[in-house]
Amino acid sequence: MAKHYRYLDIITATFVAVLLISNLLSSAKIIDLGVRIGTIDLIFDAGTLVFPISYIFGDILTEVYGYQRSRRVIWMGFFATALLGVTVWVAGRLPGYREWEQTAGQAAYDAILGGISGLIVASLAAYWIGEFSNSYVLAKMKIATRGRWLWSRTIGSTLVGQAADTVTFFGIATLFGVFPVTAMISLIIANYILKLGVEVAFTPLTLTVVNALKRAEDEDIFDIDTQFNPFRL
Repeated sequence: MAKHYRYLDIITATFVAVLLISNLLSSAKIIDLGVRIGTIDLIFDAGTLVFPISYIFGDILTEVYGYQRSRRVIWMGFFATALLGVTVWVAGRLPGYREWEQTAGQAAYDAILGGISGLIVASLAAYWIGEFSNSYVLAKMKIATRGRWLWSRTIGSTLVGQAADTVTFFGIATLFGVFPVTAMISLIIANYILKLGVEVAFTPLTLTVVNALKRAEDEDIFDIDTQFNPFRL
């Protein structure tokens, strides 16, 4: 009989919610706090305020429940994000109510959400590559370190996963016209620094949650014989 986990569904739901919120925010606003490195403005899309949390949840899922369950949750997030993109696009194509057109209107909708289809394509590709890279590196490092030095796995896996995610996301989104070409390098650098900063800042909390979950769920999986093919469900 399959083992019942008390907190896996809560983690899964929160993980997916963070993904959807970050995609909506990414299409809505680019933030500039006035910080620069040399000639590069450290600007970032608003989705970066919450998106790094998804990697923390990814670390928790893989560390406690193993790569196989993490893989299923990653796919749930993938399909939920795709559904978001389709529904926002369909809603944008439907005719608007005349009084709404006189207040907010289609132009406002298109300005904020019109680019979300291209953003979702970029997000799905980046998310898929980044999350699976993160989970794979963490699982392999756990075996290599024999379960010690959890902080090194959470930070090390994020270094790889967020690099793949950030470059892929902004590269594709810029091609689709979601972000200006002139801002791409600044966005990549600023977002990568911010995402790593969030991971490092939250490391003590991540370690506390992971250790508490291992005790509560009586689980601590090592992916020694795991098939790491991301398409196996």
